[in-house]
Amino acid sequence: MANRLRADIMTRTLRPGTYIRLDETAAALGVSITPVREALRTLRGEGMVQLEPHRGHVVVPLTRADVEDIFWLQGTIAKELAATAAERITDAEIDELEELNDALAAAIEQGNAREIASAEFAFHRAFNLSTGRIKLAWFLLHVARYLPGRIYTDDAHWGAAALTRHRKLIAALRRRDADAVIRLTGGEFADGAKRLIARLEETGLWS
Repeated sequence: MANRLRADIMTRTLRPGTYIRLDETAAALGVSITPVREALRTLRGEGMVQLEPHRGHVVVPLTRADVEDIFWLQGTIAKELAATAAERITDAEIDELEELNDALAAAIEQGNAREIASAEFAFHRAFNLSTGRIKLAWFLLHVARYLPGRIYTDDAHWGAAALTRHRKLIAALRRRDADAVIRLTGGEFADGAKRLIARLEETGLWS
């Protein structure tokens, strides 16, 4: 539930200043009030909504700097993990990444957004876990929750670009080319930021 509301806020389906009513939201999503209340408590802790006395939860404005900060933090952590992966990853783990990228290609071919998101997550999870730095990988996962995957999974151009980047990353890992691995990893987050910011600009969020 928190993921759904978070994505709606990040994509401006729920606009800044919008009040999220417990009963209305629960009815619209076909759930009880309890999970909505718990989700709002989570989002309040993340600074996505705030509770106004006697009025309810309201969506907090999202600035361009907020989006850039999220991607900066995610990219910084990811590049640190990438440097370690280039040193520690095994040939078997690289083979697994190749198989996972093939699964992503198949999902993109089928146009199945849910499978695309799952395959993309599996690829990056395997890459991050190959580092052995589980706590740092967990922090990256925590930051990634802010990013609405459906913006990317519904974009055919993103899918083709992601596959190309993954193939280049796999090749760099096989060469043990740490500089290329870090650069390609950073480029993925730079591309993600560019696409999300462009999407939000199209909605007039910062006009």
